[in-house]
Amino acid sequence: MDDAQLLKSVQLYQTDTETGKSGITLAGVMLFGTDNQILQVCPAHRTDLILRKVDLDRYDDRDLVRTNLIDSYDRILAFIQKHLPDPFYLEGFERMSLRDAIFREVASNILIHREYASGIPARLIIEYGKVTTENANRPHGFGVLNPETSTPFPKNPVLGAFFREIDRADELGSGMRKMMLYGKKYGGADPQLIEGDIFRIIVKVPEFDKAGVLPAGTKSAPSRHQVDGEVTPEVARQVPGKYPASTRQVVKALYDLSEVVSRVELQAKLKLSDRDHFSKEYLQPALEAGLIEMTIPDKPRSSKQQYRLTPKGQQYLEQSE
Repeated sequence: MDDAQLLKSVQLYQTDTETGKSGITLAGVMLFGTDNQILQVCPAHRTDLILRKVDLDRYDDRDLVRTNLIDSYDRILAFIQKHLPDPFYLEGFERMSLRDAIFREVASNILIHREYASGIPARLIIEYGKVTTENANRPHGFGVLNPETSTPFPKNPVLGAFFREIDRADELGSGMRKMMLYGKKYGGADPQLIEGDIFRIIVKVPEFDKAGVLPAGTKSAPSRHQVDGEVTPEVARQVPGKYPASTRQVVKALYDLSEVVSRVELQAKLKLSDRDHFSKEYLQPALEAGLIEMTIPDKPRSSKQQYRLTPKGQQYLEQSE
C-alpha cells in the first residue's frame, strides 16, 4: 500500500458525511504529524515525564514530550528504563522483564485512552517506591477499577487498533490483566487504576540499595539517604517541620485508608462528626502544609473531590516512623 491507502485502511483518512470533505483525522495527525502540525491541531498535547526522589519540590530529571504518539511511546519507555530497576525474573525457563511488561501497558494506556480535547497534560511521575500516571479522561464511572468485574471501554478505538497493529498494545482488557499479573511480582502490590475526570494508574516499584535492588514490596530503604549512618545534606534540607497532632492524624489516616479517598471516608476514619471542625482544624492545615492534595484542585467544592498524599506527605510519614 502507498501512504494514502495505509491511512485509509486504519481509518486515519475519512470523509465527513455532512460536508463531503475528506482528510486526515485528528488521530492521523497525532500518530504521523510533525511537531508543528500537532501543535496547530492539539496545542495542549504533551506528556510530562518526571523523576522526583531527592528534590521533592521540583524534580531530579524531566522529559517534556510534545511529539507524535509513536515517538512519545518510545520516549516514555526510555525514561522508565533509565530510572527504574529491572530485577531478574524467570517465567518458566525464560527470563522476562517485569518492568517492560508492565510499563509497556502503562505507556500505551496514557496515550491511547487520553481525552485529547482537554487542555490537561498527561504526566508520569516516578517517586520513591511508586510510579503515578495521570491523563485527562472521559469517565464511565468513578473510583478504583476492579479487573475482575469492570468492563473495558475503548476511549479512542482508532488509536487503540493502530497501536495493536504495530505491537505497542494488547487487546482491550488483556493489558489490564497483564499489568495486574506482573505488578505484584514487580513491586509487591497490585497496581491501582482509578477512573475519574483524571484517569490515574499507580504502580508500586522496587528500589535500588547499595547492593542492588530491594525485594519487591519493600516499603522504604533505611539506607536510601544515609551513608555510614549519616543523613545526606539533601535530606537535611527536606526534613519536614513539626505539625499539629490533628495534621499528623489526617496524613496517617489517609495513608492507612488508600491512595485516594473522599472527605467523608477520611472524616469517618478519624471518627469526627462535625464537618466544619474537621475541615478547619484537620483537613485545611494538612492541605496548606502540602502534605495532602486535592484530586480536583480547580473545583475544591466538587462533589467528586477526593484527597491523596503528596510526595512531601509520604516522606513525612517515612521519617516519622
